This record gives sequence, structure tokens and C-alpha cells, in this order.
Amino acid sequence: MVLALWIVQVLLALTFSNAAGRQLVRQKGKPSKSMAWREDFSQRTVRLVGVLELLGAVGLVLPALTGISPWLTPLAAAGLALTMIGAALTHLRRGEYETILEIAVLMVLASFVAYGRFFVVGV
Repeated sequence: MVLALWIVQVLLALTFSNAAGRQLVRQKGKPSKSMAWREDFSQRTVRLVGVLELLGAVGLVLPALTGISPWLTPLAAAGLALTMIGAALTHLRRGEYETILEIAVLMVLASFVAYGRFFVVGV
């Protein structure tokens, strides 16, 4: 179980840090089909989401790896799962139904890490 949690944590961390990087670097108004939702929000809000996802990605790996405050790892996973609920609602409102499946997978994986680190492995 520990190995499965680590694999999922690293994959999620890579995925969320990649998404965060795109949100932090790209300017609003630049065409991007995969991130069309940005046009509904201010640049500041998009950057805030990027910062939260980057902090979540770091929180998935660093505390558990170093042993310093490992209880932050399941909290980061739970926070990312909640972020994905918000993302799903945004894409649902925009009618981007094909994206919701990807978001649901990320939410389930983040929930798996949160549950596994809180209740199965223990903090």
C-alpha cells in the first residue's frame, strides 16, 4: 500500500506542478484550448489557483519524504481533491464535459492519497 501511495503521490505532484507552471507562466489572452477556462477568471485568480496547485504538489511529496510534518501530505491531497471539485464545476458550467473525466480521475487519486495517508498508513 505504501508503494502505491508513493507512486500516486509522485504522479499527482508531477501533474499538478505542470498545470501550475502553465497557469503561472502564461498570460491571459494567449490562445490555449486546454486552458480556455482562464478567460472566465482574472489573471490574479488564475495565478492563485496555480500557486495553490504548486503548493499542493510540493505538499504531496516533501513532508512525507523528509518526515517533517508528514501530516501535511494528506492535507495537501485533500486540498487538491477539493480544488478538483471546483475545477469540475467550472468545466461543467462551461459545457466542457470531456474534461470532467480527467478531473474526476485526479480527484479520485488525490482522495486515495488523503485516505491512505490519514487512515491506512497513518501519519
